[in-house]
Amino acid sequence: MEATPDNPLTRGSTRPLRETETWVFDLDNTLYPETCRLFDQVDKNITRFIMQFLSLEWDEAYGLQKGYFRQYGTTMNGLMNLHGADPHEFLEFVHDIDLSPVDKNPRLDTVLAKLPGRKIIFTNGSVAHAEGVMGALGVAHHFEAIFDIVASDYRPKPNRNAYDKFVADHNVDPNRAVMVEDMARNLAPAHEMGMTCVWITSDNDWAKAGHDGDHVHYVVDDLTKWLETLAEP
Repeated sequence: MEATPDNPLTRGSTRPLRETETWVFDLDNTLYPETCRLFDQVDKNITRFIMQFLSLEWDEAYGLQKGYFRQYGTTMNGLMNLHGADPHEFLEFVHDIDLSPVDKNPRLDTVLAKLPGRKIIFTNGSVAHAEGVMGALGVAHHFEAIFDIVASDYRPKPNRNAYDKFVADHNVDPNRAVMVEDMARNLAPAHEMGMTCVWITSDNDWAKAGHDGDHVHYVVDDLTKWLETLAEP
């Protein structure tokens, strides 16, 4: 069965989404379409940072980048743990990107205003990056908080400790929360805590990993259109 915006694939028994108290949104490739390819820019910047920081050529820096990502959850954690990199300098460097591929989304702006409940961003990126993206979309005023990689003490999703801190810091009742993500594996801890989990479909193999698991309750192709169906009276 294929998911469509009008007929999202629903798995298992979940409570009515209209009863949601807190909406937890990932940022990249979730609030905006994957086709914007912003992470391609970030990915190249990470390699450039490693080249400058460790005086390496491109191929060696790129290989190190991917190795640290697999071993430490983020390349930044590997650079911090093994080389003493300053995380603030890293985040500022890698998120210095062109946001012009992200268009304003007045439909998303309208539907977020109609959608009952709190809205919070939970991202492995930085606050500054999230603010830039939400500004480009024109939806920043709907979100009461941004929980970023710094707030999580540099523990990236899907590290369970990051979710526990997020819930504690923002007084979130997981049993009355919905989490929306493009990385299917990042929904597993949210499901364990009692959240309803929504996966935004992706063609990326890394993002798709685990998408057929029980921790994914809804599969959605178009976030804006899906939210519009929920916000209808």
